[in-house]
Order: sequence, then C-alpha cells, then structure tokens
Amino acid sequence: MYEQLNITKTGINHRIGLVTLNRPDKLNALTKVMEAELHDAMDSLNRDEEIRVVVLTGAGKGFCAGMDISELEVLPPGDIRAEQWMRPFDMNRRADYQTRYGYFPAMHKPVIAAINGAAAGLGLVFALYSDMRFASTKAVFSTAFSRRGLIAEHGIAWLLPRIVGPGHAADLLYSARKVLADEALRIGLIDRLVDADALMEMTLAYADELAEHVSPRSMQVIKRQLAEQPFQSLAQATQMANVEMFDSIQSDDFAEGVAHFVERRPPRFTGR
Repeated sequence: MYEQLNITKTGINHRIGLVTLNRPDKLNALTKVMEAELHDAMDSLNRDEEIRVVVLTGAGKGFCAGMDISELEVLPPGDIRAEQWMRPFDMNRRADYQTRYGYFPAMHKPVIAAINGAAAGLGLVFALYSDMRFASTKAVFSTAFSRRGLIAEHGIAWLLPRIVGPGHAADLLYSARKVLADEALRIGLIDRLVDADALMEMTLAYADELAEHVSPRSMQVIKRQLAEQPFQSLAQATQMANVEMFDSIQSDDFAEGVAHFVERRPPRFTGR
C-alpha cells in the first residue's frame, strides 16, 4: 500500500497499529513521499475503530535521521509556505495541533515512539510530538538544525523546553550535539530506556496493556486534556475535567469499568 513505510495491526487482539518507516539504507530519512504516506497512515489508524494504540518506529538501525539531504539540496524556499500547508483549520480541533508535522497530539489514540536508533532533525520532531518515547540503548538524538544553517523548526522551540526544561532545550538547539540514550533518559528526553534487542517486545507489551485493559474512551479524553493543558489555567483545566467527568459517568465504558472490577474479570471496553 505504501512505498516508504509499512503498517501492521498487531497485539493480542490486533488493536495496536504499528507504523514502520521503511528506508533502512538511509536511516529512514524523510522524503516528501514518506511525509505524505505517514500523514495518511496516521489518519487511517486514527479513524480505524479496531485500533486503540499506535506505535511508530523505524526499520533497520535508525528511527529517522531527519530530512533526506538530497531533498534539502533542492528544497525551494517557498516550500514552508506552500499552499497545501496553508489549508483552513478544522475549527473543532485546536489549530496548534494541525500543523505540517505537529498533528500527533490531535489524534484520538496514544502514539508511542519506539526509537531504535538515530532520531535527528525531523525524526526528533516526530518523537517529541509522540505521547511517549521508549528508546533503545543504541538510540542517538540530535536537533541537527543549527548545523545545517537552519533554525528550531516546526514548533520544537515551544515543545522541547516543556519536555527537558529551558536550559537543556537551549543546549540541544544551539549545539545540535549528539545525545546518547543514557543522557536522553537523564534529562527527560525519553521516558524509558531498553536494551536494543528488547525494545519492540517491551513497547508492544506496554501498548497491549493499554489496548486490552484501559477504556479507549478514557484514553481519548485524557489525551485531549493533556493536549489542552499547556494553554489552560488550573481553573480552566478543572472546569474541563468537570464537564468530561459528567459525560464519562454516563458512558458505557464507565459501567463496564465498574462491572469488570466487581466481577473480577477482564474488561470488555467498547469506547462508548
């Protein structure tokens, strides 16, 4: 179906959508083809009612080494303002998460980045927009932009300080130095560090735990709460929670959440 990435439905009940960037000979460097295919794949999985969690990884030794340098050499200056990126926003969703590369937070399902190798430039951007980052001991990170004569692209200057703090963010953006996996864990750039040969097994096991034991409706609402939080006061976040709590108590998933606990059996959540 796709030229430069693969989609697999996996997990105990095939509720995990596994997206694999598939240019291993180029460390999965991004092309315009892959960019379009990734957007389409994520949109497809977001609409697929069978899928409850999405995992993004790379084939071979790399996660995503950034934009393919051969495409950067011929990239016109007007690309960033091209008509397809200036489309009208969906007024039912926050405009902040409808940008060219920053659409993961607007998805209804958790996105987990399984970072198996180099994550640089746009590869790091994709990892940062994911809900969680699980990394192999062989993972290496770099913002890369300043070493290409570029700037902090695609919202990373807003996003990175919220993940690692302003000092670490300035360091990573100014220097574009390579950060090894153990340092990435120490500064909060990644959430879990796993031996290279166990990364996918652990990531998929965690994704299965979410897919099989957690209400998909709850995950969708909580993800939206987390995405709104940077723009809210405490009072606004509390008001939003009160509205969502009222609705959740009337949901089928709440009734099932109580029933399976009382009956001591596995849950059968429907997402409604």
